[in-house]
Amino acid sequence: MQSLLLNHAYLLILVVCGVLEAALGRVGSDKSDRNETLLDVVTIALPLVIRPMIYFVVVGLSLSLAPQAQNALKDWPWYAWLPLYLLGEDMLQYWWHRLGHTRYTWVWHRAHHSAPYMGARVTFRNGFLYSFFMPNVWTNVLFLFLGAGGFAAAYGLVKIFVIIGAHSETRWDQYLYRSKHLKPLAWILERTISTPATHFAHHALTEGDGIGHYNGNFGNLLFFWDVLFGTALIARKYPPSFGVEKDLVYGRERWWVQLLFPLFQSKREASDFNDPTLWFRSSSTQFPTAAE
Repeated sequence: MQSLLLNHAYLLILVVCGVLEAALGRVGSDKSDRNETLLDVVTIALPLVIRPMIYFVVVGLSLSLAPQAQNALKDWPWYAWLPLYLLGEDMLQYWWHRLGHTRYTWVWHRAHHSAPYMGARVTFRNGFLYSFFMPNVWTNVLFLFLGAGGFAAAYGLVKIFVIIGAHSETRWDQYLYRSKHLKPLAWILERTISTPATHFAHHALTEGDGIGHYNGNFGNLLFFWDVLFGTALIARKYPPSFGVEKDLVYGRERWWVQLLFPLFQSKREASDFNDPTLWFRSSSTQFPTAAE
């Protein structure tokens, strides 16, 4: 029941944000093409496929190995579940995301950064393996098995709302920055949860301008993890461009490669899918221009 509710909420929030982005004229259509659109569409549907798969694997194994543990914690109050979720679900996702920016899983996560635009549709844009092995999804199902129940649904709704909002071109936080009376609230929020300004910085095309910060700002629900572990940059500005630098020089990777690597291999020159030494992104990296 909880999974069904979250799936409906996920799609509803995506649609609402998409409509608002369209009303504001911020759908990124001028920077998209068929390749990008197909990747967006497929990865929007991906959680609806992967999460039920993980659910049956975890529940099946749990029933086989420890059937007595089912609903063993169902009487826990919400304040007991909250720290367990924040540590065992959200902080775990922070470290998984941070690992996605190393040579070990960058190619699985690359699709999330290759979009030359932002928007709600980018939220769950990742390679299949990155999404499938996202450890917090597995722990969330385990918590459900143990009896998280209604708390899991409430937590999931809040998290979906925050992370889609952080990717959305509605840029809801800008209204807080413009108000003198709301700036204290903005100061608290931007250090607590992911906001468009902090997460857009993570998707920036470049660093070094005081705005882009793709080697930090990894938080999902809580931006607090970035503050705690020293990976935060708060500029209250939005990067002028997004994507991966090498795509400007060598062309965009095909959507099926980004989604299903290593099942499909890249045929592009200087592809970080084929050469792990090319994964690294930093403000000091020098890329040749098209003329060179």
